[in-house]
Amino acid sequence: MRRLNGVDALLLYSEAPETHMHTLKIGVIDVSGMPGGFTHELFRRIASERLHQLKPLRYQLVDIPFKLHHPMWVENAEIDLDYHLRRVSVPTPGGRRELDQVIGEIASTPLDRSRPLWEMYVADGLAGDRIAIVHKVHHVLADGVASANQMAWAIQPHPPELPTPALRTTDAERTTVGLVLAAGRDHARQFQRLPGLLAQTGLGVLRVRRRARERGATAGLASNFRPPDTFLNHVVSPGRRFATTPLALCDVKETAKALGVTLNDIVLAVVAGALRLLLIRYDGAADAPLIAGVPVSYGNPDRLVGNEFTYMTPSLAVHVADPVERVRLTGTATRIAKENHELLGPSLLPSWMNYLPPSVAPAAFRWQSKRMGTSAVMNLTISNVRGPRERGSIDGASISEIYSVGPLVVGSGMNVTVWSYVDQLDVSVLTDDLTTDDPHEVTDAITRAFVETRIAAGLSGELTSVGNVLPPVTV
Repeated sequence: MRRLNGVDALLLYSEAPETHMHTLKIGVIDVSGMPGGFTHELFRRIASERLHQLKPLRYQLVDIPFKLHHPMWVENAEIDLDYHLRRVSVPTPGGRRELDQVIGEIASTPLDRSRPLWEMYVADGLAGDRIAIVHKVHHVLADGVASANQMAWAIQPHPPELPTPALRTTDAERTTVGLVLAAGRDHARQFQRLPGLLAQTGLGVLRVRRRARERGATAGLASNFRPPDTFLNHVVSPGRRFATTPLALCDVKETAKALGVTLNDIVLAVVAGALRLLLIRYDGAADAPLIAGVPVSYGNPDRLVGNEFTYMTPSLAVHVADPVERVRLTGTATRIAKENHELLGPSLLPSWMNYLPPSVAPAAFRWQSKRMGTSAVMNLTISNVRGPRERGSIDGASISEIYSVGPLVVGSGMNVTVWSYVDQLDVSVLTDDLTTDDPHEVTDAITRAFVETRIAAGLSGELTSVGNVLPPVTV
């Protein structure tokens, strides 16, 4: 058996009717090259072997008696494909808007905790002889890095044998006595680590405060733990809306090079530019910087299961009209956030999550989800994940686009996730059904802000066409 770590537990306990904690991975697949054509029976046969080899998909939660500790994973022998593998149809005319609508509906319902925590939907009815695979998996099972590794493995024409060791569980371990004894041993180890963790925390805080005094104040950046009130921030509703758009990766890299910043800086600056447009539309002004929650991985880069990440909270210069100055401020904000992250210690906050009380935390998070109209830390989540570098193909079917998005958090009605895939930067936006009139307003604003940034950098405003993808949505 395998105990949830602190971040795993946080993602499990923070789930509420209003805040579902699953993630989505979407592959748009061109099936025109499949010999004999695509059928759902053929897909089920192809998928069955690969799904069974991904051992984390056979993991199921086991609660600890009396809620003495975080739950544990046990590995099932089989996958019930009749339950986990599902079929949906995309409404006519089967374009990007219709697919995104179906994905939003899939995202709006929680996963059943009495089962392994994932579902896979095969969406037919897409234009251009395409299907879409929508993999809905609870965040407790895998973070962005683990999910990207799973995806990269699954879309290979002939995937190699996975190195994931099996979870061996004896009958004695599954008994009440066995579970309680294991919980006691783990608590004893945590108690022994506590003095060192307290010392590490004190040193980390001192390092951050000392460096902040050395840097001095930086004009134009948001204050930590003071996200302003915006249309993004409210008590989140259970309904979800989804939108996607692809950008050419070469255009994004060219823009970053022209402005002397990283690709991640460009992503954050462009999202800030898009939010500026939306803030003016919905709030009437964009006069204060926002705070982004940016997940940062700190663990094994080759992992296939679990969560090993924490957050940076850089400032977003939505109050700045000039795109070049917005990029400059973004670069400054991310450098400061990265430096603070390293000074504090990348694994410090995740280590404290191990001490979350299982008997209290879920109820506390449910209370927050019904009442908190703003996050105490950030306005929204923005993720940038390096996806597969090779184009996936399975039995003649080519994977033309890949999208991914994480969950909404308490008090924040938007999550923007960017995955690079071969020559694309695939942008996903998840909102609840209160945040915008149309989630494609966000993807449209991101494209407009990107064009604006390129022109300001002295580059062409005409974007490179991304081949063999669904046409973008215009609003």
